[in-house]
Amino acid sequence: MEKFMLIFHGGMNPDSSPEEMQANMGKWMAWVDKLVKSEKYAGGEALLPGGKLVSGSASNVTDGPYTEGKEIVGGYFIVNAASYDEAVAICADYPDFAFGGAVQVRQCMKFDM
Repeated sequence: MEKFMLIFHGGMNPDSSPEEMQANMGKWMAWVDKLVKSEKYAGGEALLPGGKLVSGSASNVTDGPYTEGKEIVGGYFIVNAASYDEAVAICADYPDFAFGGAVQVRQCMKFDM
């Protein structure tokens, strides 16, 4: 098995009602539960808005990144999959497709230590 990072872009509008957000969270929890039971889920986190952007050197730090709604990275998962095709198939149940969200699928590089 290889490890793949699923990077979540865009998604639900932050101005959605509490009921809509709760219903969507239920879909996320069901998706995570399915991945855990199939031993595909290796970890992940949601990300808070804002942050810091470090560039050039550690002394060059600015607020951000700030981007438009569809470019916002809201979180990530690490999943176990045999191939890119399987990793992409895991995304079929991504709850935020309904809100214009997208998933970037990237294979994690192995390093010999």
